[in-house]
Amino acid sequence: MKRLIFDDEHEAFRETCRRYFEREVAPNAEKWLADGLVDRSAFTAAAEYGLIGFNMPAEYGGGGSDDFRFNAIVDEELGKWGSVAPALYLQNDVWGPYFKKLTTEDQKRRWLPGIISGETILAFGMTEPGAGSDLAGIRTSAVRDGDDWIINGTKIFISSGINADLIPVVCRTDPDAGHKGFTILVVERGMEGFTRGRKLHKMGMSAQDTAELIFENVRVPADNVLGEVNRGFYHLMHNLPTERLCIAIMSIAGARETWRQTLQYCKDRKAFGQPIGSFQHNRFLLAEMETELDVTENFVDRCLQAEVDGELTAVDAAKAKWWATEVAKKVVDRCLQLHGGYGYMMEYRVAREFLDSRAPTIFGGTTEIMKEIIGRNLGL
Repeated sequence: MKRLIFDDEHEAFRETCRRYFEREVAPNAEKWLADGLVDRSAFTAAAEYGLIGFNMPAEYGGGGSDDFRFNAIVDEELGKWGSVAPALYLQNDVWGPYFKKLTTEDQKRRWLPGIISGETILAFGMTEPGAGSDLAGIRTSAVRDGDDWIINGTKIFISSGINADLIPVVCRTDPDAGHKGFTILVVERGMEGFTRGRKLHKMGMSAQDTAELIFENVRVPADNVLGEVNRGFYHLMHNLPTERLCIAIMSIAGARETWRQTLQYCKDRKAFGQPIGSFQHNRFLLAEMETELDVTENFVDRCLQAEVDGELTAVDAAKAKWWATEVAKKVVDRCLQLHGGYGYMMEYRVAREFLDSRAPTIFGGTTEIMKEIIGRNLGL
C-alpha cells in the first residue's frame, strides 16, 4: 500500500539519508558496537549531509524547515539501522526543539551554530536514580547565588551523556512548589564540579552511549536558564508528544526492516526439502506481522500528519507510542523464532533488534504510563 504522507521532495531527502548511512555508518558499525560509543564525527558528517539542523533557523546556519515529515524520514532510516545508528533523532526531535524554541537571542547565537554543524552534541539531564516517569521525585537542586545557580545532584540513564557538550538539567529550584518548582539549566562541558560517571552497559542499543552525570556545586550562570524559572515542568510537557511520536516512528520502521530481512530468510532457508516460509504456520506468521505493521504504520502516519498540522494531542501520541513499540517488540520476537538457532547469533540483525526493541517500551514514558494518559482522558 503506497503511503500518502510523503511526496517526491521527502523521498529525495530519504535517498540522502540512505547515502549517509551506507557511507558514514556502515563502515564503522562494528567498531562503534564494540566501543559502546558512536564517534563524534558521525554527527558532523550528518550535518554535512543535511540531516542535522534542517529544522533550525536559517540565520544561524540551519535549513529553516518546519515540515516535521523530514524529521520522520531521518527517524525511519535510523530505525532501520538499530543499535549502530547515531542518535540523530535526539538532536533533531527531542532536545533540539528546546534550544530552538526556549532560547533567548543571545543563547541562540551562542549555541545554535554548533548544534546545527554537529560539533555540539546534546544530552538532557532528567531521569534520576529515584525518579523516572514520576518527575515529582526529582531531587537535583539548584540554588540561586548572586548571578549564578549552584547545582547539586545526580542523573542516570542519560542518552549521549558521554559525548554531550550541552546538557539541559532539570533542577528543583523551589522545593515547596511541587511541579511548579522546576527550572531547566544548561550545563556546559568543562564546568567545574560536573563529572560523568559510568558509561552504562546496556542490554541493547549498544553503540549509543548512556551515562551517569554528577553535579557537585556546579556553578551555572543565570544566562544559562532555558525558558523561564520555575516553568521547567511545563516546558517538558510541551515537547513530550512529539518525542513519543518519534519513538513510534523509529520502532515500527525498525520492526519492518527486521520483518523484511526475515521474509527473505524464510525464502532462502530450507528444511525438509523446501523453504521454511512455505510451511503454512510460517506463512501465517509472516502474513500476520505484515498486517500488524501496515495497520500500525497507517495510524502513526495519521499522527504524523496531525503533528504537521499542529494538531497532535498528548493522548494520540501516547496511543502511537505504546502500540507501535509493543507491536515492534512482538514482531521482532516472532522474527527471531523464525530464524531458529541463527536468530540467537549476534551477527544477525534480528538478535540485536530483539535486544534493542525492548527499550522503546520504557523510555519516553513506559507503556503503562501511556495507558494511564489515555485512561484519564476517558474520564476514568
